[in-house]
Amino acid sequence: MTDQTEKHKVIETRMRVLTWNVWWRFGPWEKRQPAIIETISGHDPDIIALQEVWSDEATNFSAHVAQQLGYHHVFEQSMEIKGFGFGNALLSRWPIVEHESRMLFGQAETGEGRLALFARVDGPRGAIPVFSTHLNWKFEQSHVRQLQVTDLAKFVDRMRPWKFPPVVCGDFNAEPTSEELRMLTGLTNCPVDGLVFHDAWAVAGGGGRGLTWDNANPYVVLEFEPDRRLDYILVGWPAAGGAGHIVNCKVTGNSPVDGVWPSDHYAVLAELRY
Repeated sequence: MTDQTEKHKVIETRMRVLTWNVWWRFGPWEKRQPAIIETISGHDPDIIALQEVWSDEATNFSAHVAQQLGYHHVFEQSMEIKGFGFGNALLSRWPIVEHESRMLFGQAETGEGRLALFARVDGPRGAIPVFSTHLNWKFEQSHVRQLQVTDLAKFVDRMRPWKFPPVVCGDFNAEPTSEELRMLTGLTNCPVDGLVFHDAWAVAGGGGRGLTWDNANPYVVLEFEPDRRLDYILVGWPAAGGAGHIVNCKVTGNSPVDGVWPSDHYAVLAELRY
């Protein structure tokens, strides 16, 4: 007879995941880059998902972060703006043994190139499937984002098998009550049967709105838009022993560094059992 207590012994070790839309080369971008790197360094995350990463023919911003902080990284461009690339990145303190990307619906229809980037991280206690994504930004394009979420879910499902639940990070440009998020959190029809995620802030954010788009930020106030929570760490259902269970979640990057606000979005940091 199997000892179920031993089989499902709760995992006590943790890992930290951070996601952040770093606002491309907008605003005072050269001054913002050190503020972004300092903020990330202060949290010492194990895995980082970045959106709105700039690139040129020689390098990209995620490569700078990786070089300065000692991470492995992958980057994928989704579109070009004014001669510079715009895309998503994943960084990890552990080796990245596989990566792939998928363009999401809407490039031809809206002119916005959006993608999902996948990396399989070779962590010390098993492989971790992680994704960085960024959906269309216009408030009225929920119908586009719902189709992008469908593409995203199918892409995540295609990256099976996994033992550790998938970790999907990014700027969804949608609020928690939107159909886009409800499709992923099991509150309405799921694009892929059985593929449901926990929202890290909802599980372990400690209450409050968890704003990541906030008029307290001087870059945001000039947009004349309401405060919102747009950025998420979504984690699949916990595995044996609570692997992937969300223990803590916080918003960070929400104050200036040496007088410089790092980005127009705030970052989200979650601690998971691993």
